[in-house]
Amino acid sequence: MSEKSVKLKKMPIVQHLVELRSSVLRSVIAIVVFFLMLFPFANEIYTFIANPIVQAIPGSNLIAIGVISPFLTPLKMSLILAVYIAMPYLLYQIWIFAAPALYRHEKKLILPLVVSSTVLFYTGLLFSFYIVFPVIFDFLSSVGPSSVDFAPDIQYYLDFIIKVSFAFGVAFEVPIATILLIMFGVTTAERLKKNRAYIIIGSFVLGMILTPPDIISQFLIAIPMWLLFEAGLICSSLFKVRITNTNLDSEKTKTKGNDWTDEEHNAMMDKVESEMNNKNKSEK
Repeated sequence: MSEKSVKLKKMPIVQHLVELRSSVLRSVIAIVVFFLMLFPFANEIYTFIANPIVQAIPGSNLIAIGVISPFLTPLKMSLILAVYIAMPYLLYQIWIFAAPALYRHEKKLILPLVVSSTVLFYTGLLFSFYIVFPVIFDFLSSVGPSSVDFAPDIQYYLDFIIKVSFAFGVAFEVPIATILLIMFGVTTAERLKKNRAYIIIGSFVLGMILTPPDIISQFLIAIPMWLLFEAGLICSSLFKVRITNTNLDSEKTKTKGNDWTDEEHNAMMDKVESEMNNKNKSEK
């Protein structure tokens, strides 16, 4: 019986549900704590988040169409920012819940993936805020008719930056997705290399969907996704070597207890032969 099956048998389904409830509860508490810390600075946070579009339309400000939008929109921004800040702890809770079902060598490999995925997600958020948003808003503010004032609503602006920034955060997880697909045998690095052209085209198609219809912003998301895919291919070979070495070590550990020396084998055979002779004498 394998180590994983023994662990799963020791934990009934009710205990799994209790662990899941505890992880979800701790995650919610973490988000609430960060939200309460950010709530007093909700207006300042929204002002900072609105800087990219305010700089693109100098002399103008955002507008609030809804009656309670000036209150709810900064509140919503603080809540979303609390989720982003708590992301490492949320991933840690997922790790705690999944850890009992993993082998020892899988735990050693998953933890670096969790840390790197958190760093890549934050990198995608910063990339979208400091590089992509200024380019997008400069483009949008320059294509409209001169008779139309470009003054977006604060709620629509918040929805837009949430979707785009989250899309960039997920897009920057391409190396992690590549490594996991190869680790679990869904595909191979050789097959991905052969289909590299289709993946590059898919990156540009995804950039076209996630960004406004200008070629600059499409390139800003497509080229990083392509480069991150190449980085995932390189890193996957390193993880593959680590997995192979770990599996070999585990197999050696399993078979080590079953390897007998010649002296132990001869002593055991002599013992069995002696017992058989004694049994034959007693029967006679």
